[in-house]
Amino acid sequence: MSLARLMKALYRGGGDDIENNLSSDKRQNLLVAQGALPYVEMSRRGIGAQAMTTAAVAALVVRPSTVALATLFNNEPEGGKIYVVDRAFAFNLVSTAAQARHGIWLCSHPKGLVTPTNEITARGSYTARANYGGRAFLVVDMTVTDDGWFPWGTWGDVEPTGVLPGGILTVHIEGRLLVPPQCGVSGTVVSSVVGNTFTFGFSWYEMQLDMA
Repeated sequence: MSLARLMKALYRGGGDDIENNLSSDKRQNLLVAQGALPYVEMSRRGIGAQAMTTAAVAALVVRPSTVALATLFNNEPEGGKIYVVDRAFAFNLVSTAAQARHGIWLCSHPKGLVTPTNEITARGSYTARANYGGRAFLVVDMTVTDDGWFPWGTWGDVEPTGVLPGGILTVHIEGRLLVPPQCGVSGTVVSSVVGNTFTFGFSWYEMQLDMA
């Protein structure tokens, strides 16, 4: 004989004594309906930030190794917030007069990186905050450990007839990469043509997570 189950949940803004019933199917899967767009709740909490380099750097034409176009470093103390990477992105600022393909590569770094000096201040938040106020460092052309570079996302191309900008690349990571305190994640662009330059950036959420 199975026991009946009653599931209830408090709803935000309703006070401690106001409850809603929850429903499940016969396999105990919780039945819910999404009440807002996917990232509204994360952004509402004011924990999202984004930053990008301001000077364009030439893409690589070989597999990445120990120099990163941009590195996001988590300068939180031990036990501090973890950076949940939302996306990585690059912008082709200057193209050569030749058809080319390019793509984003990322490398996740464990503890052991030399603590860098912050070079790019996080400039934007997901909730229009005036100041960032967190501990993230964004570093340009940092020398890093080759902890394993992998391509992410699909390739892009450039405007092939002159020295013009264009060719935005965006990789939606959506939490697949986590950056614990004193760790980092690096990004770069690999291109099929020498001379194409890119700015690079990351978006992330800062959360207190149990990694056990």
